[in-house]
Amino acid sequence: QVQLVESGGGLVQAGGSLRLSCAASGTFFSINLMRWHRQAPGKQRELVAGITSGGKTNYVRSVEGRFTISRDNAKNTVFLQMNSLKSEDTAVYYCYVEVTDSGGYSWRYWGQGTQVTVSS
Repeated sequence: QVQLVESGGGLVQAGGSLRLSCAASGTFFSINLMRWHRQAPGKQRELVAGITSGGKTNYVRSVEGRFTISRDNAKNTVFLQMNSLKSEDTAVYYCYVEVTDSGGYSWRYWGQGTQVTVSS
């Protein structure tokens, strides 16, 4: 079982910045993929950014150049630095991880979500 604890959400004015964190704890052999997704009211959940264990990143086009995903493997933590925030970035942001256990099986977990509100 893996627990994900997210932090860093809040209310910010347009053009401002926030940094989200998601720390994973529990029993696993390795964390392979770490992602941030978001869901705005009335919309489907979408992938925002992802990072592999090797550090390869990908972003949804709407956040490229503004958001940066990173991870601290020693602390099993993933970060999302969000700059130049826009009102359309307002959503609940969810952490997602894929882990491998000692038996080689893969498991997927979601965080509880953290609210990001950008006022215009």
